[in-house]
Amino acid sequence: MVHNLTDKISVDLDPACTPAEIESRSFAIIDAEIPEPRAFSGPLWQVARRCVHTLGDTDIVDDLRLSALGLEAGVTALLAGCTVYTDTRMAAAGLPMRRLDPLGVTVTPLMALPGLAELAASRGTTRSRAGLESIAQNMGGNIVVIGNAPTALLGLLDVLAQGAQPPALIVGMPVGFVNAAQSKELLRQSPWPHFTLLGRKGGSAVAAACINALADIALAQRGLTRVAAL
Repeated sequence: MVHNLTDKISVDLDPACTPAEIESRSFAIIDAEIPEPRAFSGPLWQVARRCVHTLGDTDIVDDLRLSALGLEAGVTALLAGCTVYTDTRMAAAGLPMRRLDPLGVTVTPLMALPGLAELAASRGTTRSRAGLESIAQNMGGNIVVIGNAPTALLGLLDVLAQGAQPPALIVGMPVGFVNAAQSKELLRQSPWPHFTLLGRKGGSAVAAACINALADIALAQRGLTRVAAL
């Protein structure tokens, strides 16, 4: 006779087992653990809640900086079929095309740009920053997502200070110990529409989560429903 592990160990398991049930149950738990009044409401809470869900960390809400201006700009760009530039392939992988294809949105990871390694070596910088600098003239109306590399976020702020056309939205959530918190603080002080998570926490997954939440909002405005995850 075959026994499941749970037949031998006493653990209270949640009955949710399908992707839709698990997501719905997760959001219900988050709503219960972060009761109203909340720092964010309406569509901004949809973004904040997905960030919490992605990191499994309710404590990040106090450090999230999400604005209505950034939300409107991001949704408008997605509805217009923008390009989403990501600092890493990992962030790009966190943006399932089942959400973005119906909106005509494309995703371009900077790491996939041709000749990037040579460009970075010639400039004595990281590939992320070199990639960001190489798209400086193509950012207008598009979205830039940075979840891993503080150097890319610092490079973005530098080219914007030099007069590059700003993207519709900057999602700046690099993670780590070297200039991650500092780069996000500079973004917080900037005039450009942005979402960020202050401090050392962040990462490609939570940065991508912001775009997924915005895409869900955009799809709803179009009267579309995203395809459920497998």
